[in-house]
Amino acid sequence: MPIDPHIAIGADLGSREFSWSESDVLLYHLGIGAGSKPGDNLSPTALRYTLDGPGLQVLPSFGVVAPTFHETDPPPLDLPGCDINLAQVVHGSQSITVAGPLPTSGSATVHTRISEIWDKGRAAVIWQEGVATSSAGEELWTTRSSIFVKGEGGWGGDRGQSQAVEIPDRAPDTDTTYDVTPQQAMLYRLCGDRNPLHADPDFAKAAGFPAPILHGLCSFGIVLRTLTDELLDGDATKVAGFGVKFAGVVFPGESIRVTGWREDGRITGAATVSGGDRDGAPVLGDVVLTSR
Repeated sequence: MPIDPHIAIGADLGSREFSWSESDVLLYHLGIGAGSKPGDNLSPTALRYTLDGPGLQVLPSFGVVAPTFHETDPPPLDLPGCDINLAQVVHGSQSITVAGPLPTSGSATVHTRISEIWDKGRAAVIWQEGVATSSAGEELWTTRSSIFVKGEGGWGGDRGQSQAVEIPDRAPDTDTTYDVTPQQAMLYRLCGDRNPLHADPDFAKAAGFPAPILHGLCSFGIVLRTLTDELLDGDATKVAGFGVKFAGVVFPGESIRVTGWREDGRITGAATVSGGDRDGAPVLGDVVLTSR
């Protein structure tokens, strides 16, 4: 069986030591569109993402990519008890919870395990959890992510639980769009994800797409940055956590519409394609930003 849940569930994926610099943070922020609007080169709020120095802040979504930021090979799928390949895999969901503002440079160790595997019949959902700690032993952040593996369910395992995030029945507190640049995926892939699905037209067509698609984690960062700018005064230190479900794809050159609602100490939201033939197509669902 390609997935053996008896081996995979609870498997220790080991630890990885990594470090990052201000330059990494700047590149990441540029990769998710910071500084791209007219006037951002003069805006004190925008420059908190794009100018190194004492005013630089780190958007918490950086913690998701920091451990693999300097990777140049496509992401491996060497998981115990899981014989799968990239063509079967879709990123299902992603979240990060931070203990406090992330430092603009530093070193850390992330320890990762397979926490759960859900049997959806015609597919499997594999959950991973990673905890990053500083060199001083302080917990920095925790990530949870799932991948949807097509054709690998049906062994009679737990189907798992999922509860959709309810969107308030009122006008959103922010409703804005971000124009994805034609080279956005090419820039973002320099942040450690060289999956050819996002760059190679032939690979994308073999995977069933008419063209390379934007990284889901790029959309993840774009939406977090947008909600932070629109509803948290651009202050990334106010973000305590962020989680989404990946609901659809974005092609470079399209626009992402971001809506958000403030409610009870958190922000809920959604992201869809704006304009064109795919207007309204889902991008991110179950969007929840928790603030301090």
